[in-house]
Amino acid sequence: MKNFQWPVRVYYEDTDAGGVVYYANYLKFYERARTERLRALGFEQDRLRRDTGLVFAVRSVQVDYLRPALFNDELLVSAEVRNLKRASVEFNQEITRCRFDSEPELLSRAVVRIVSLDIETFTPITIPDAIRERMNDDC
Repeated sequence: MKNFQWPVRVYYEDTDAGGVVYYANYLKFYERARTERLRALGFEQDRLRRDTGLVFAVRSVQVDYLRPALFNDELLVSAEVRNLKRASVEFNQEITRCRFDSEPELLSRAVVRIVSLDIETFTPITIPDAIRERMNDDC
């Protein structure tokens, strides 16, 4: 699942007055792709919370905005594991515009680090072995 991509359509609500995606909404697109990536591996975040007391939280984000995404664009958002540690995962992510009449166009790239936390104490805890094993395939 190295090249995991999630399709996103840009809606009017995602844009500013100029019809350009508001910069903070790129973070939402990245979040959706990471969530769907975890789901594709067979893990639902609500079940993880309920069954293990684990939640994932963003620790850091580095984003480069290269080209604007526009209202009604069809985008692909990637979520590739870059570095997997005991209690954190670092993702390389990209947002690409897809048009039927041209090559895909890279709009943004990000490095996002998430940590696994105990829901009661909000302190780091080890990512369960089952998740680590499935994610380790990408490293």
